[in-house]
Amino acid sequence: MSVDPRRWRSLALLGTAQFMLVLDVTVVAIALPRMGEDLDLSRGTLTWVVSAYTLMFGGLMLLGGRSADLFGARRLVLTGLLVFTAASLVTGLAGSASMLLAGRVAQGIGAAMLSPAALSMVTRLFQGPELNKALGVWSGLGGGGAAIGVLLGGLLTAGPGWQWVFYVNVPIGLLVAAALSRSLPADVPVRDRPRLDVPGALLVTAGTGSAIWALINAGDRGWDSAGTLGAFALAAGLYAGFAVLQRSVRAPLMDPRILTRRPVVAGTFMILVATALMISVFFLGSFYLQHLRGYGALHTGLLFLPVAVATIVGAHTAGQLVGHLGQRAVAVAGLAVAGVGTAVPALWTGAAALVAGISVAGAGVGATFVAASTTALARAEPHEAGVASGILSTFHEFGASIGVAVVSSIAAASIAGTTGAGFTDAFTFAAITAAAAAILSAVIVPARTTSDEPDHDRPRVAMH
Repeated sequence: MSVDPRRWRSLALLGTAQFMLVLDVTVVAIALPRMGEDLDLSRGTLTWVVSAYTLMFGGLMLLGGRSADLFGARRLVLTGLLVFTAASLVTGLAGSASMLLAGRVAQGIGAAMLSPAALSMVTRLFQGPELNKALGVWSGLGGGGAAIGVLLGGLLTAGPGWQWVFYVNVPIGLLVAAALSRSLPADVPVRDRPRLDVPGALLVTAGTGSAIWALINAGDRGWDSAGTLGAFALAAGLYAGFAVLQRSVRAPLMDPRILTRRPVVAGTFMILVATALMISVFFLGSFYLQHLRGYGALHTGLLFLPVAVATIVGAHTAGQLVGHLGQRAVAVAGLAVAGVGTAVPALWTGAAALVAGISVAGAGVGATFVAASTTALARAEPHEAGVASGILSTFHEFGASIGVAVVSSIAAASIAGTTGAGFTDAFTFAAITAAAAAILSAVIVPARTTSDEPDHDRPRVAMH
C-alpha cells in the first residue's frame, strides 16, 4: 500500500474530530447545573442529557464500523461529522427538555458513524512504527479531550453560557469537514458490495443499548434491582440472538470469531478498564472539588488542565515506546502507573493531592489506550478495520458507563455532600482495579502484535 503524503495532516484533522466527540461527554457535565436552572430540568432529565449521548454513541458503534467497511470510511467520516455538527446546533438552540434530548440523541448517532470510521481511516493511512505513533496521537487526543472538556465546560458556562458548549462544535465541525474532504484519500471501491445486515444491526444495537442503559441506571436503581437485572438479561438474549444470526446470514454484520482472537480480547479488556478508570477519576474529581471543596465550575476546570496534559504526554510516550518494548510491557506499566495515581487521593485528602494523583493516573491511562489500540488493531485486515474499530470503540463506551455506575454507587453519600469518606472508598476501589488489571494484562496481552507473529497465533476471519 502506497504512503499518502497527506497522512499526518489527515491525522490532525481526524484527531480534531474525535477530540470533539470525546470532549462532548465531559464538557456537558460542568454545564448541567446551569442548564437545569435555565430549562427547569429534573434530576432525571439532567442525567439523560449525558446518558442519551453515550447510549446512542455506544449502541450504534458497531453498526457505524461495519458501515465504514461496506460504504467507505471517508464517506462515513464526513457524514458522521456533518450530522454531529448539525445536531450540536440544534442542542444549543434547545428551549425545552425534549429538544435538548433529541439533539443529544442526534449527536450520538453522528458520533457513532464518525468515530469507528475515523479510527479505521487511521489504520489505513499508517503502517508499521508510524501506526504506533499515530495511535499514540489519537489516544492522547481522546484521553486529553475528556479532561479538557471539564476545563472548557467551566470556561464557557461561566462566560457566554451553557449553550456554547454545543455552539462551539459548529464552526469547528464545518471547518474540519471542509478540510477532510480535500485531504482524505478516496474510498476503495468494494466489488459486489453486500447488503448491510439490517436484522443483525438491530439486534446488536438493541443489545448494546440495553447493556449501557443497565450500567447507566445501576448507580441509582442498584445493581440487584429488577430493572437493572432485566436490562442485563435482555442484552444477553439479544447478543445471543445476534451470534446465532451471524452464523446463518450470507453477509453478516460481524463474524463473532473475531472476538476469539487474543489481540482483540486483550485490546478490548484494556480499553474497557482504561476508560472506566479515566471517567471515574474525572467524575469523582469534579464532584469532590465542586461539592466537597466548594470550588466553582471555572476553578474546577482549570485544575483539570494538568490531567489533560499528563494524559496526552502518557499517550505520546507510549506511542514512541510500544514498538520497542511491545504492547504487554506498555500495558502493564500504564495500568500500574494509573493504580499509583488513583491511590494518592485515597491516602491523602485535599485538592493538591487529588490533582497530583489523577494527573499521574491520567498519564498511565493515556499509555494504556495506546497499548489497547495497537494490540487490537495492528493486524486487522483492511476489510475488517471498521468492525475492529467499532468493537474497540463500543468497549470504550461500556467502560465509561461501568466506571460512572460503579463509583457513583460507592461514593453516593459523598456525591450527595454529606461526607468525604465515599470518595476515599471509590478511589481505593479504582486503585485496586488498576493493579488487578495490570497483573491480568501481564498474562493475556501478547508481547507484540506485529507482522512477524506466526499465522497460527491469529486465526483468519473471512468477512464476506
